Amino acid sequence: MDGSKDNDVIVVGAGAAGLMAATVAAEQGRQVVLLEKMDQPGRKLRITGKGRCNLTNTSTLKDFLTHVGSDARFLRNCFARFFNSELMDFFEQRGVPLTIERGNRVFPSSSKALDIFLALVEWLEKSPNVEIRKNCSVKSLIIVDEDDGRKRVGGVRLLNGSTIFAPKVIVATGGMSYPTTGSTGAGYQLAKEAGHTVIDTVPSLVPLVCEEKLPEELEAFTLKNVRLWIAPQEGKKLYDGFGELSFTDDGIGGPLALSASRFVSRRLQNGEKLVAHIDFKPAIETDELDRRLINDLNANGTRIFNDALRLWLPAEVIPLALKSMHIEYYKRLNQINAAERKRLLTFLKDCRLTLVATRDYTEAIVTQGGVSLKEINPKTMESKLVSGLYFAGEVLDLDGDTGGYNLQIAFSTGWAAGQSN
Repeated sequence: MDGSKDNDVIVVGAGAAGLMAATVAAEQGRQVVLLEKMDQPGRKLRITGKGRCNLTNTSTLKDFLTHVGSDARFLRNCFARFFNSELMDFFEQRGVPLTIERGNRVFPSSSKALDIFLALVEWLEKSPNVEIRKNCSVKSLIIVDEDDGRKRVGGVRLLNGSTIFAPKVIVATGGMSYPTTGSTGAGYQLAKEAGHTVIDTVPSLVPLVCEEKLPEELEAFTLKNVRLWIAPQEGKKLYDGFGELSFTDDGIGGPLALSASRFVSRRLQNGEKLVAHIDFKPAIETDELDRRLINDLNANGTRIFNDALRLWLPAEVIPLALKSMHIEYYKRLNQINAAERKRLLTFLKDCRLTLVATRDYTEAIVTQGGVSLKEINPKTMESKLVSGLYFAGEVLDLDGDTGGYNLQIAFSTGWAAGQSN
C-alpha cells in the first residue's frame, strides 16, 4: 500500500491497544493500515501474564479505578462504553472461553495468551479492510496547518522514506517496558513532535533493588502471607500490602514488591532512599509474639540460637536474621537476654531493607508516565492539539496494578480510539 491510496485510519503499533483499535475501525468499514515495527505483531501480548494473559478484572468500576495510577477519572467515560463485561463478551464471541480466578482476574480458559492474540490477529488478517505491515517503523507524523490556525494529522512518514496518508492516525506504540517486544518509547517522540507534553517515564510493576547485600540463600526464595510496607526514613507510608514476596539477587520481587513499585518507583529513580519493612508474622500482634518468644526461649533453653531460629523462620531467611540481629549464632536460648529477644522480635515484625533503585525496563511489566491526559479527549482518545490524532494504551500516562488492570486499560482506550470518527 503506497502513500497515494485512500486510507481511513493508520494504527501505529500492533500491541493490545493497536490490535483492538484496528479491529473496531475495520468493523465499521474503514480502510485500516496497521503498522508494526517488529517482524510479528502482539509480541508483548503473547507473553503477558507469564504467557497466560490476565486480560481484565471483574471488579466493580469503583474498585477497579482504585487500582489505576495517575488520573483514574480519565477512564470513566471510556469504561462506561467498553469495560470488563464488554471485553469478555468480545473475546467469548470470537471463540475464546474465559475463566475467572482468584482476585477477580480473568484468563483464557486455555491459560494461553496466544488464544487472545489469535482472536484479534486472525480476524484482521482475513479482513479486506485491513493491511498489516510488519518491520515497518514510523519516523514522524505528517501534521498539516489549517487556515484557521488549527492543526490536523495527515498521515505518517516511514523510516524507509515513504509516506502513508490518512485523516486519522492512532498511536498505540506502548511504553518502555519489555523493549525486546518493540516497546522502545517511540510513541513519546511522536507525541512531542505533535506538541504534546510527555510525563517523564519510570519502570513500574518492577522488582526493587536494596542497598544491603543479601545472603545467597535468599535468592529466588518466596515468602507467602507476609506484610510489606514502604516509607521514607521519616514520613508517611507510601505503600502497605499483604501477600507474597520474593527475594532476588539484589533486592525484592514478587507480587508485593511489584505492586509497591507503582508508589515508589519515581522517588527511587529520583535518587531518594526508602525503607522496606517486612513483617514475617503479620497475623500475630507484637505483644502476643513477644509472649510466645519468651515461652519458646524457656522451653528450648539448651538449643543453639542458630538452630532454634527454625522455630520462627524458614531456613533461607536465617542468614539474613543473624546478619541483622547481631546475636551470636552459637548462643544457647537460655543465654539470650531481654535486649537480644527484643532484637529478634523486631526482626520478625519489622525487618528493614534500604531501597535504592528499581530494576530497569527489561523487567518492568508496565511504564509509568507518558502522554499527558490533560491533552487527550477522554471520550475519544483524540488529541486536543491535533485533530485526527489519537493515542491509546501504555503510551498514555496511565498504569495500574497487576491483576488485569493494565490490559483492560489498553483494550478500552484502543476500542475508544478505533470507534471514534
